[in-house]
Amino acid sequence: MGFSAPSDSHGHPGVLTPEDAFVAAAGMCVMLMFVWAAERFKLRLLSYECHTEGTKVVELDRTEIFTRLLLRPTIRVDAGGEASPVVEARARKALLAAEKYSLVANSLKSEIVVEPTIVVAESRPAGTS
Repeated sequence: MGFSAPSDSHGHPGVLTPEDAFVAAAGMCVMLMFVWAAERFKLRLLSYECHTEGTKVVELDRTEIFTRLLLRPTIRVDAGGEASPVVEARARKALLAAEKYSLVANSLKSEIVVEPTIVVAESRPAGTS
C-alpha cells in the first residue's frame, strides 16, 4: 500500500495519506468492536457503513493536530420478530460498548463523536414478498 504526503504538502493527489489512515483507523476499530458487540447483544446485523471525518487545527507554530473525529455510522439490523424500539435500544447499547472497548479510539487525544443512524428492518416470513 502506497502513501503520500497530502497534496497541499507537496504530496500526490489521490494517494492515501497518513492522515487518511489515522481517521480510518479510528472508524475501523469502532466498527470491528461493534461487530463483536453485536454478536454479544444478539443483534442480527445486516450492514454497517460509516462516514468518518477528522477536524484538524493549525497551531501558531504551524504544527497541526486533529481535535475531533466524527463517526457517522449507518447500522442496519434485522428485528428478528422483536419490537423495533427494543432492537434499536440494544443496537445503541452495543455501539456504546464498541466505543468503550475500541483500543484505537481510546488511545487518541482527539474528541470522538459518534452520530449513528440505526435502521431496524422488519423480517418477512419465508415465502412472502
